[in-house]
Amino acid sequence: MGSETALQDARPSGRFQRGTNQSGMRDYNERLVLSLVRQHGSLAKTEIARVTGLSAQTISVIMRGLEEDGLLVRGEPVRGKVGQPSIPMSLNPDGAYFLGLKLGRRSADLVLIDFLGRPRSMLHHPYPYPRPDETIGFVRKGIGEMRSRLSAEQERRIGGLGIAIPFELWNWADAAGAPRDVMDAWRKTDIRAELAAEVPFPVYLQNDATAACNAELVFGRTGNISDFIYYYIGAFAGGGVAINRAVFSGQTGNAGALGSMPVPGPAGKPVQLIDIASIAVLERALNANGRDAAHLWTSPEDWGDLGEPLDKWIAAAAGALAYATLAASSVIDFEAAVVDGWMPLDVRARLVKSIGEKIGKLDAEGLRIPEIREGTVGHHARALGGASLPLSERFLIGAGSLSNAA
Repeated sequence: MGSETALQDARPSGRFQRGTNQSGMRDYNERLVLSLVRQHGSLAKTEIARVTGLSAQTISVIMRGLEEDGLLVRGEPVRGKVGQPSIPMSLNPDGAYFLGLKLGRRSADLVLIDFLGRPRSMLHHPYPYPRPDETIGFVRKGIGEMRSRLSAEQERRIGGLGIAIPFELWNWADAAGAPRDVMDAWRKTDIRAELAAEVPFPVYLQNDATAACNAELVFGRTGNISDFIYYYIGAFAGGGVAINRAVFSGQTGNAGALGSMPVPGPAGKPVQLIDIASIAVLERALNANGRDAAHLWTSPEDWGDLGEPLDKWIAAAAGALAYATLAASSVIDFEAAVVDGWMPLDVRARLVKSIGEKIGKLDAEGLRIPEIREGTVGHHARALGGASLPLSERFLIGAGSLSNAA
């Protein structure tokens, strides 16, 4: 697919790099300020100057410019015992808008978010398998509907569209139960280029699970962890890698292709993680028991009582994810493993608890077992991850490495 141009890798040198007072670097310093404000919620000029090492005058100029551009808003003054009151600055929700598209094997989602990452509008399009023409038609119509609800000023502030899509989608024809000729059509479809030709803002593309990982970084509540392995459990299991609070996408954009990681299978024979931890495996188990599994894809908030098939799937998936996490930790000393997915919150909680129990029983001599955490973005992490691509590219530090634009 022409839209699978390799995404360049950032390799940031620290959690937040220090600023520079040299001329010609204002763009980077603006990104630095916006990144810090996003991370902390609100910050005063003196706090930003202290953290970045930039002069108070430089910070004043930058923040005044960002306020004039509508990206920052002033809070109520905070008076101390001495000196002038401190004025915290925070992100303006209406400062920018971003579109995100999740193209999955069972459905597509289009979302419009504000500068804080809050969804303003969302459209869901289920299908048995994705057809290029049908999917692109849904996106065209959906973008038109969303833009029509915005004022002229709001529409001017759309920063871009990000597409979160499984790479080499055509290779999943058999697993997705789709006609091979339909899936092969994706080989010749450059969805990014087709959509970029129709909209007045840039279009970005990233692997869907890697985009979900970026959503956890940008919109999630990761606290003070900077290095973690990330799993998104959808129709097929996938993941991403975060190092120094930035997504590491690798030379081909496919770093963190955790679904392909070998894990123990039946009778000890290695299989890939997707063969055990994917929701498609649960779907097949339900169908084998004569139960309709369609609601797995249409009702991620509530699956109802699935009984023994769900219990068995959680146990098997947790065992495979525990093994994959420990194996990955032998390469990178991850602080945490973050698990999210297209599933109800109670199922996610059970899965995370089971992973923690099973990883504790593995031979981890010489390794530090990472903390097993639930994701904080939720089942729409891939669509929000798509929207996070233009946001990261244009407004956050280290962003130029995350995705390619058309």
